[in-house]
Amino acid sequence: MSIWTQITAAVSALAKGEPLSAVFAQLRTPPERSIAFTIAVIALGAKMAKADGLVTRDEVMAFREVFQIAREDEAGAAKVFNLARQDVAGFEDYATRVREMFGAGHEALGDLLEGLFHIAMADGQYHPNEDEFLKGVADIFGLGEREFRQIRSRFVPEAEADPYSVLGLTPEASMEELRAAWKTQVQDSHPDRLVARGLPEEAIKMAEKRMVAINRAWKDIKDARG
Repeated sequence: MSIWTQITAAVSALAKGEPLSAVFAQLRTPPERSIAFTIAVIALGAKMAKADGLVTRDEVMAFREVFQIAREDEAGAAKVFNLARQDVAGFEDYATRVREMFGAGHEALGDLLEGLFHIAMADGQYHPNEDEFLKGVADIFGLGEREFRQIRSRFVPEAEADPYSVLGLTPEASMEELRAAWKTQVQDSHPDRLVARGLPEEAIKMAEKRMVAINRAWKDIKDARG
């Protein structure tokens, strides 16, 4: 059974008139979290699309890149997207329910925020409303300012100048500290680690961009320090 078949089943199980955000209360166990993760990215992505005022073709294509949506599954993904857009509940309710489902401090929350950045930057522009939206989601998820900037620096061109922020450290850090941070992030980005913490296999490709940024930052620092 594909993840999209499972998502369709989870959405169909909602009671009449029940908002899409209610689905997260039913998907708390680890095997079901990959379903919830996918719904969360699509739903919060839909809320973010409303934040910047429009849905571009690039943003729609970004969903397909992150989740590798097959043609036959597009209708199911579109249904989740539209349900979230039509829901009167704000993004705060969705983000809060997702945090409660995974638990405060869960690594998947950072992965989810990364997916939203991928979608936000799909059209090549980073709208101020998107920045405000993503910062609000990060706050609800319990992600600190440094972690938020660390993720943003991997996606927003004007934020990429500092390779130290990509590794989550400052220029004052020693080479040993920087090397350790680089190794840790590389290990944390391994597909097996991502699946273990709730990401669907369809979203593992999302980590490729992260790995490129991490390795580039480490190389830039090594080159700068000789």
